[in-house]
Amino acid sequence: MNHNIKKNWYMYLPGTLLLIQAAVFLVFRGESYFQIHDNLDLFMGHYEMLKKAGLWFSHGQNAPILHGVSRDLFGSEFNLYNLFYILLPGYWAYLAGYAAKIAIGIISFILLSKELLAKRYDAYKPLVVVIATAFGMIPVFPTYGIAFTSVPFIVLFLIKLYRAASFKDRLPWYVAVFCYPFISYFSYHGFFILSYMVLAVIILWIRDKRFPLSTFVSIVVLSIGYILFEYRLFGAMLGSDVVTIRTTMDHGDLTFMQAMKTAFDEFVNASFHSEDSHTYIVLATVLIAIVLINAGNIKAGKAKEIWSNPINLLMIWIIFNVLIFGLYQFAPFRHLFEMLVPPLTGFEFARTAYFNTFLWYAELLLVCMRMYDYGKKNLKLLANVIVTLAVLIVMFVPQVYNDFYYTCYNQAYKVLKHKETSTVNYNEFYSEQLFEKIKDEIGYNGEWSATFGMHPAILNYNGIASVDGYLGMYAQEYKDKWQKVIEPAFEGSPSLADYYMGWGARVNLISADDENTYAPLRVMDPADKRLVCDMDELKSLDCKYIFARFEISNANEIGLNLIGSYTDKSSPYTIYVYQL
Repeated sequence: MNHNIKKNWYMYLPGTLLLIQAAVFLVFRGESYFQIHDNLDLFMGHYEMLKKAGLWFSHGQNAPILHGVSRDLFGSEFNLYNLFYILLPGYWAYLAGYAAKIAIGIISFILLSKELLAKRYDAYKPLVVVIATAFGMIPVFPTYGIAFTSVPFIVLFLIKLYRAASFKDRLPWYVAVFCYPFISYFSYHGFFILSYMVLAVIILWIRDKRFPLSTFVSIVVLSIGYILFEYRLFGAMLGSDVVTIRTTMDHGDLTFMQAMKTAFDEFVNASFHSEDSHTYIVLATVLIAIVLINAGNIKAGKAKEIWSNPINLLMIWIIFNVLIFGLYQFAPFRHLFEMLVPPLTGFEFARTAYFNTFLWYAELLLVCMRMYDYGKKNLKLLANVIVTLAVLIVMFVPQVYNDFYYTCYNQAYKVLKHKETSTVNYNEFYSEQLFEKIKDEIGYNGEWSATFGMHPAILNYNGIASVDGYLGMYAQEYKDKWQKVIEPAFEGSPSLADYYMGWGARVNLISADDENTYAPLRVMDPADKRLVCDMDELKSLDCKYIFARFEISNANEIGLNLIGSYTDKSSPYTIYVYQL
């Protein structure tokens, strides 16, 4: 038994880690602590809203958010992650997406490795399996986690096409390329995949001295796939003349040196949505290896090999991606791009950095393979230790979207400290039972409402139509309208005013004294409980109710009538419902 474990450690280790994750989420289920910022306060609310309103497959309809915006501004029904929310209850859909991200990451990484390593695969199998598991578990943006971890698939499909000898051999891979958008997302990865493919056509044409027809055709096939699978997105982006908030968003105005510093920070740490845990063991291992390998080549008089070494080539790609990330916030560079491609004004082409989540783990594999190749037992053992540390870091080090870590932390805190943490779990955040109770008691019948002291996504999730909300693209006209609603609070809330004016995706009533009153805290007790806004403008949006996390101190002065305060044992909230 011990011999079997030692021999197959690379299977037992990932299997054990995956079983631990599954056990934690299946035990705690709705009491799991999923990231709220840019997660539960965003897409989860949207998806439940679409389901309850029967809008997933609708056309020409408005969704009950931001006083009614086109259903097309939300996710396509032809996407694997979204399909989970169509078929399953919210919590189980979230877990299905979480599991699918891991499975697709592991499978895609292993299959690509098998294709590239061919007969050598078995020699490196322990490295591939453990690194694939680390890659699958990277704690990236959950809604598009599958898009992150499916990148090896499109690389595999394109290699298969390039290597195929006949059209008959290529046909199934063209079909695979066409269907790839089902597990991808154009705005995060698709645009850049197509751009890299164009570059690949040029490089292969020069290198092979013949036009790479199959790669060129695959660009057309993949483009058609994205357009069809994400037809709502393309219709909203290109088929409408409505001016959206994307054109007026402040994307940063850094100096060139500040942009370079931003690029360096991205190289070391990775940004919010793509934190891939590479900062620790992966970064150090790869950089040390690059220095040693290149120094060895120079010393041996083989400097030319530096430019053909795949480890160096991938590093150049990583550096290019982070440079674009930094330069995107350098206005002259960004404006040049927008001038050359006007339809993409406001498009975040800094997302090139999202590909580094795959490239860092590909680099780790290449480096550890070199350690295996030296044939020294100590180096092979060191490589195994490095990949083991890499997968353990992904699972156990706190990162923004590491739901496993935060679920374990918060549940352990409750057991050890005998009290609750300041944050709330999935069930508590949405508090479905409480809001069903409120809707029954006030006789709610689809009237427009707003929130004060909590995220509008809570209303969206619970089937309450909102004049506020969180959406990355909607009409600039509505942003200007909402500005009039909250403008009276700008003087006392300068940072919140700048936040809204410079971005505008979060549309909500703001505090009178610059305090964040929508933070998802267990206890919401701001110092200033006044609501400062233009009530006439709010009424002009047909808003009938305000759902507040605390009693509004100046309610009588601004003409609000308190209908009642509501609690439920299943929720940490006390909700005060006011009528305009």
